[in-house]
Amino acid sequence: MIQPWMETTHLSKEEEETAIIHEERRKEMVGDQSKPRNRLAARFSRSEVRHMEMLLQGGKDELSDSNFHQKLTDDFNAQSRSENKAIQMKQVQRWFLRRLKVEKNAEVPLLSLPKEMALTVNESLPNDAIECLDLPEGFLFLYCLVLDNWDEISEGLKMEFEAKSYRDQAWYDVSTFLAHRVLSSGEVEVCVRFTGFGPEEDEWVNAREAVRDRSIPMEPSECWRVKEGEIFLCFRDKDEAAYHFDAHVVAIERNNHAIRDCSCTFLVRYNHDQTEEIVHLSQLCRRP
Repeated sequence: MIQPWMETTHLSKEEEETAIIHEERRKEMVGDQSKPRNRLAARFSRSEVRHMEMLLQGGKDELSDSNFHQKLTDDFNAQSRSENKAIQMKQVQRWFLRRLKVEKNAEVPLLSLPKEMALTVNESLPNDAIECLDLPEGFLFLYCLVLDNWDEISEGLKMEFEAKSYRDQAWYDVSTFLAHRVLSSGEVEVCVRFTGFGPEEDEWVNAREAVRDRSIPMEPSECWRVKEGEIFLCFRDKDEAAYHFDAHVVAIERNNHAIRDCSCTFLVRYNHDQTEEIVHLSQLCRRP
């Protein structure tokens, strides 16, 4: 005898097609979760990125040399990095090799030449997506939405962003905005390439909810900024991988400390899974 809870729900053809579209949409945004993403162990600081950019512009032959990468890694780790946030040589190596490959292929960053963006839009969009090409108003809307400051962009100022991956809910630095599209719902999505990762890790993310100005690492002298109930981007080392998640500060234990060394501890609750952990100031990044 078939129990009520065992009865099979029969979908109409239209409902089946809708379910298929939604599943394809989910896979496109999230990717193949059976293959865990090889995440970086720690995030480069702003000064480290600027330093590597300067070296890249210098165009030295040693940029692809592993000995050069190791020396630079050692230099970075010698600059007051806590042990659990040490940069790995493969991160530096991958950063330079990716950037050198991009320059060799003459890929154009989205923010520098917006008209070129239309050429990079994925033509195999889902049925509920509408391409937004050669539309100045749509382009303006997108960047006002994402950057909240079109005037600064128009003046050629360099902006830095981070985006939240749908795969693990962690935030990562954005290397390039590859394309954008407007869904039939009116929501805007951008295709992002994360810093230090290749095309296989590109993701479509919601421009309103999953893109923002890059968070700023906290300095020991900024301990006073941390207050209970506020949200910070928190470095989390778990399962031999490292991530940055949004977290609420639940409690604070203040300790006397020097200007360059904060010994306070903070109990945080991660927003994505509600787990709690005690962290140090060096693990926190604040909103600009």
